Amino acid sequence: MKSIELGTSNLNTSAISLGCMRMSGLTKAEAQHVIHNALDLGVNLFDHADIYGRGLSEQIFADAIDMSPTIREEIILQSKCGIRKGQFDFSKQHIINSVEGSLKRLKTDYLDILLLHRPDTLVEPEEVAEAFAELKAAGKVKHFGVSNQNPGQIELLKKYLEEDLIINQLQFSLMHTPMIDAGFNVNMAHDKAIVRDNGILEYCRLNNMTIQAWSPFQFGMMEGVFIGHKEFPELNQKLQELAAKYEVTDSAIAIAWILRHPAKIQPVVGTMNQQRLADIAKATEIKLTREEWYDLYLAAGNKLP
Repeated sequence: MKSIELGTSNLNTSAISLGCMRMSGLTKAEAQHVIHNALDLGVNLFDHADIYGRGLSEQIFADAIDMSPTIREEIILQSKCGIRKGQFDFSKQHIINSVEGSLKRLKTDYLDILLLHRPDTLVEPEEVAEAFAELKAAGKVKHFGVSNQNPGQIELLKKYLEEDLIINQLQFSLMHTPMIDAGFNVNMAHDKAIVRDNGILEYCRLNNMTIQAWSPFQFGMMEGVFIGHKEFPELNQKLQELAAKYEVTDSAIAIAWILRHPAKIQPVVGTMNQQRLADIAKATEIKLTREEWYDLYLAAGNKLP
């Protein structure tokens, strides 16, 4: 599988990462098959969060991979923190406690990457800076990033941080494209022209932050998968046409569409189905033409001005 470099770090990782949210529903044996299949395909970044399965996803992952120093060197572990029941929490103590919990469940001494999961409007950026500094000095976290944040929120943190923020994880798929829609419709008087994220795509490119695309097959806010969905016949017809041309699945084409963007976006794929992941991995060998990329964008129900 092709690799990419994450942000301003020296981390070289697979172009596609595996999201482990659903791992909490697997047995140890099932998880072993999923993880080793991913590694065989060249996927080496595993995305976690302290809330996935209330921590069970991290625990099952560590048990399934039989975490050891040798295995640990072969993988990149990423986890997220900041979501609590009924609130978001970027306090120093919560960040540190969350990392300690993840390290214990993952049976490792360090995380390669820690992301702040969702913006906390009560954030005290000085506390975040203190937490990050302590975690890095202790060798417990090597790199940091954010998730679902806009440029202003990131800049507020950066004012106090000594560490680079190398990742911003954002929802992005063929059926969820607000971060590119506004760029096509500058100064137009309709809904697609609304800038909903303060130009986060361009901001991340200017600041060498890798965008990770979560829910790359979803439409709406986790309303369902658009692949094969009866409400999107034009898009699915185009996906099937290109799948036939490139001799891959329609899911691979949907991921190839994301990978085609020059921002070098890294999709976070959450499937626990080994064959589906193998099919999706073929997307890294495809480079859609400019015409094919735009055809898919239009087939998804978008219009160009």
